Amino acid sequence: MAKIFQVSARAGMTRVVEPIARALLRAGVTPNAVTVAGTVGVLVGALGFGARGHLVAGALIVTLFALTDLLDGTMARMSGGSTRFGAFLDSSMDRVADSAVFGAVAYWLATQDNYSGVAAALVCLAAGSLVSYVKARAEGLGMTCNVGIAERTERLLIVGVGGILTGVGVDPALEIALWLLAAVSIFTVGQRMAHVYRQAQQLQPDGQA
Repeated sequence: MAKIFQVSARAGMTRVVEPIARALLRAGVTPNAVTVAGTVGVLVGALGFGARGHLVAGALIVTLFALTDLLDGTMARMSGGSTRFGAFLDSSMDRVADSAVFGAVAYWLATQDNYSGVAAALVCLAAGSLVSYVKARAEGLGMTCNVGIAERTERLLIVGVGGILTGVGVDPALEIALWLLAAVSIFTVGQRMAHVYRQAQQLQPDGQA
């Protein structure tokens, strides 16, 4: 099944960020520095704005800095490929940023007495972590797991659109977006587990159960 944010769109975004990546590399900026800066920006948007109810500003700031995922990856490719530590740092910072985003959303919804929305945000946080964990664990066991309808970019886009719509007066939009995101995230976990199961069956020596 195709990803929500199609490969062609990702390729188009990569072409946009390539000139920026080249300029940063020429200036001596490392991909790891961009990774950390992007995470700090997401934290500012989520905790400094989103958690205080400034949903439009928060969503725009988070979206802007979340795009550093494409930027640092492009920089790493241009400079000869990602290092082991760079890959580890990128994955770790993604988890920090995601926790801040959904934690901030859950906090703000709690201040509005929207406990259904809080529950949805917590499900999104847990399911999103599982989406990433299943892939990392599969790859650690020597298998691939590049499948799923909703990866990190899709998840942030969905919650960002919901936040912006709620911020401009469409009150139920954020809660609807969160429950939609919870559903597609859980579905993605299932997709990835099924994909890994099929690979494991193929790799299993004959005669073993």
